[in-house]
Amino acid sequence: MLTETKEFIPPKNWQELCDPIQPFLDEVSNCLKEQVKNFDPQIATFIQYALSSQGKQLRPALVALGARAAGGLKPEHVRAAVIIEMVHLATLVHDDVVDSAEVRRNRPTLAANWGNKVSVLAGDCLFAEALRLAAALPTSEVCELVSHSAKIVCTGEIRQTLQRGNFELSREEYLELVRMKTAELFALACELGARLAAPENKAAHSALREYGIQLGTAYQIYDDCLDLFGEEAQAGKSLGTDLATGKATLPVITALERADEIEHKAWLAMLKEGGAKTDTIREGLVDRQIPASCREVVEGYIERANASVSNLQSAKALHGLSACLTAQLCSLSE
Repeated sequence: MLTETKEFIPPKNWQELCDPIQPFLDEVSNCLKEQVKNFDPQIATFIQYALSSQGKQLRPALVALGARAAGGLKPEHVRAAVIIEMVHLATLVHDDVVDSAEVRRNRPTLAANWGNKVSVLAGDCLFAEALRLAAALPTSEVCELVSHSAKIVCTGEIRQTLQRGNFELSREEYLELVRMKTAELFALACELGARLAAPENKAAHSALREYGIQLGTAYQIYDDCLDLFGEEAQAGKSLGTDLATGKATLPVITALERADEIEHKAWLAMLKEGGAKTDTIREGLVDRQIPASCREVVEGYIERANASVSNLQSAKALHGLSACLTAQLCSLSE
């Protein structure tokens, strides 16, 4: 049961949710821009381009909301949020190379501008700098947690790459990859927020980590649905890359689960043609109400995320974040 007694009114949009923590997010953004000076001047252009590719600052927001739920924000939370965002941006730089994506957040990707070699090495530099910043914090615990999470994320990306072209990936295998490559950073953001706010409150650490795992899984499934059913103008990035690169995601997995033997073979034949059959595949998925099925799965993860923090003080802000994701999903699948 929530500790707060007022009726919960979900935020109307992302900005309304972030209004109470906007000063914190602004400080994180400014601090992130300042990190450019820590790199060799000859690569500063690439690093600045990568660091200026911030979106909604979801992971920094999770640090702040996790901190508030566990006890309150402290100055070190800014550094923690910067570290996590740098790791995240590094993974995006690498993802765009692997996916051959040309657009990210309404502008050309780093790879589209300067090529894959520069992009991969720039991503490596971002990872290294994030770990250096973590090591500079008074407690070694942050560096250990960040290193562990970065290893899990990179392992997940490698495992997913090895599964390219395998559209018969099981639901369980898919969800494990989602947990590793996306949910892990959500969990890290929530957990670090709690650990720095209340070092001794183990229950809050565990609860917020679980919230991050559940919400992160929901978010990645939503993002996979966006790749198939969204519009590039609204998404602000290249879509259709999953099919083009042979990546099995929940919509495709669900369709194959439901198919009889003949349909199963037909689906696999289309999927193996990749991007050339994107429109046909999309229409087939919509006809079979796959978006609605995926929406139910996402809503289940969001419900579990909310339940995991239901006993924490100020949990309503986290529930508000979940509501924002639900609204995004509704607009996509209707």
